[in-house]
Amino acid sequence: MSGKSLVVFFSHAGDNYSVGNVEVGNTKHVANHISDLVGADQFEIVTHKYDGMAYSPLTKLAKEETDRGELPEFEGSIPDVSQYDTIYIGGPVWWGTYPRVMFTFFSKCDLNGKTIIPFVTHEGSGLSSCVSDVQKAYPRATVQNAFAIFGHDCRDGRSKIAEWLGK
Repeated sequence: MSGKSLVVFFSHAGDNYSVGNVEVGNTKHVANHISDLVGADQFEIVTHKYDGMAYSPLTKLAKEETDRGELPEFEGSIPDVSQYDTIYIGGPVWWGTYPRVMFTFFSKCDLNGKTIIPFVTHEGSGLSSCVSDVQKAYPRATVQNAFAIFGHDCRDGRSKIAEWLGK
């Protein structure tokens, strides 16, 4: 990719399916690998709404948010995206798409006209509807080269991520 790149992501630390209780969430590992490999800046979408939640109550809450179309708030200010040509957008797959806090970001940040590269961490759902949801949010962006990786592969997944980025 030419020009400046930004990795925008949400990652959930704590109790995660398949990997247990982790200090650094699966998606953050992938975001860090991307930033290291392509020299991208990062914007982490942070919400403390899910802190300390065990896996089962978290999935129940995520389902309720999805059903209600909720847009949970996140901390911090969105960076000036005008300086970036390529935006990597990542998160775990919760109920068939990105967590609802990602949709809050989508509603507040115009990435139309950018190249967007979605990536997800999952434990069996692959990309689900993440790509089509990004395309709906940004109909005038170029969405390409999406990537899905199992959460349990993230910590040792640098070579898989490098291979994907090389395509």
